[in-house]
Amino acid sequence: MFQEKDTPPSMTERGLRVGLIFALAAERLSAYYEHQQWMTEAQGAGLAADWLRRSKLSLEFKERRQLSALSDQFARQIATTLSREAGLYTAHEMMESLDPNYHSELAETMMVECERLLDEIAI
Repeated sequence: MFQEKDTPPSMTERGLRVGLIFALAAERLSAYYEHQQWMTEAQGAGLAADWLRRSKLSLEFKERRQLSALSDQFARQIATTLSREAGLYTAHEMMESLDPNYHSELAETMMVECERLLDEIAI
């Protein structure tokens, strides 16, 4: 049976920033576990710019860099508090959750943490 999908709600500015922190943290963790190397703040800001450009959105470089730094802080916190196996699982769940059709309670918890991080700074 064919079901029509609901139109996704429009993205708020806050939601965009939280989503960027989450997505960058997922990318950072994946790169860390795959290559044992952390993405730089500038690399994260560049990746964010690419994503935003494809969505026809933009943020100033200073703000992208700040969100990149938050994602780095978050990803490193995850990596230092979890075992390698748990970190790999977390990175996988976060990457899978970048697909809006994928549901993960773990990723939802991580998204809440990204919201908290954003709330702690004044952008």
